[in-house]
Amino acid sequence: MLVHEPPETRESLLIQLRDAGNRESWFEFAAIYRPMVYRMARRRGLQDADAQDLAQRVLLSVAGSISEWKSDSERGRFRSWLARVARNAIIDTFRREKPDAAQGGSTIMQQLTQEPVPADDELEHEHRREVFRWAAKQVRWEFEDSTWIAFWLTTVKGKATSEVAEELGKSVGSIYTAKSRVMKRLQEKVQEHS
Repeated sequence: MLVHEPPETRESLLIQLRDAGNRESWFEFAAIYRPMVYRMARRRGLQDADAQDLAQRVLLSVAGSISEWKSDSERGRFRSWLARVARNAIIDTFRREKPDAAQGGSTIMQQLTQEPVPADDELEHEHRREVFRWAAKQVRWEFEDSTWIAFWLTTVKGKATSEVAEELGKSVGSIYTAKSRVMKRLQEKVQEHS
């Protein structure tokens, strides 16, 4: 998407989260990770309200155990741990459902419990998306509308450069230039955040 390897969750943010009263750090953490956990739950078949509840429970779980979190190469990265917490919460949600609740098929629990751990890959992908969204919101107003639209249509929407150039009444070169300028600024913003 934006950069090949997304920045790891800042160690300083994880340390700040140990102070339950540090609202600013918790808001930042929730803004990045809550939507990721929510989308993960939705893809696993949870309805909107259930996915919202699950995302909240996962954040509460993190709040309860963040003081014990230590960066450890053997245990893996923070997002790997968070992916396991989210995946286990999703499985627990399906286990607790009432027998008469619709489950989308009789094999859903089997699929969830036997799924190899690409939940980590999924959370990694979600993290990249969330970092991109955050950076895009931060830099959007630094560009003229036509520059931003050229970037958005070619990079995010996947339209052909020639098609966007024709649509905006610009040269193909100017579309490439616009795309490049925005991408460079987004990458800088992501690096600032790391």
